[in-house]
Amino acid sequence: QVQLVESGGGLVQTGGSLRLSCAASGRAFSVYAMGWFRQAPAKEREFVAGISWNGDITRYVDSVKGRFTISRANGKNTLYLQMNSLKPEDTAVYYCAAERRRYGLGVAEENEYGDWGQGTQVTVSS
Repeated sequence: QVQLVESGGGLVQTGGSLRLSCAASGRAFSVYAMGWFRQAPAKEREFVAGISWNGDITRYVDSVKGRFTISRANGKNTLYLQMNSLKPEDTAVYYCAAERRRYGLGVAEENEYGDWGQGTQVTVSS
């Protein structure tokens, strides 16, 4: 099991930027693919971005392509999400998650992830 703690959320104006971090502890971070998900009020949780265990493969939901960048620093056991050109519709609680199996690809399917952080609130004002 891995423990995940997100940080970096906050209130930002439309067009602004935020950088989320997810600090991991417990099992070996470097061999597990990671993902970012978000849940807006009254909506289901959705996949935002995923990254393979070694960082070679990344994937994004269409609505954030070109604006968000997922990355990882395996030496620091940390996952990042750089969010630029933020829009009000990006307002949500953002969660980081670790895939269940080793050497994964950072897929979009939520049930492939077994460990979750507590979430960090991102609010984009118009």
